[in-house]
Amino acid sequence: MKAATDDLKFRSIKVSAKGQITLPSDIQKEVGIRKGDEILLIRKGGKIILEKPERVAKKFKDEFTDVQSLSEQSLRKLWMNKGDEIWTQYLKRR
Repeated sequence: MKAATDDLKFRSIKVSAKGQITLPSDIQKEVGIRKGDEILLIRKGGKIILEKPERVAKKFKDEFTDVQSLSEQSLRKLWMNKGDEIWTQYLKRR
């Protein structure tokens, strides 16, 4: 597989009567797309991006770690508030 570069490429492709497109083989090779691969289509406004799902997952891997940490901290504060009536009722049922 030829390594993909950050070079910007423009290619003109046609949409078939069924709404299908064909990705040029050289582009497929450069970005590592093989027969049977799933491709994620992302649309924002009038723009379309095609990306391999694992690449999207990799980009977002650490995106929400701070949210998880804040959520855990908030829940810990709530749980440690033993005077809160909801938790008191819950603990009595156990």
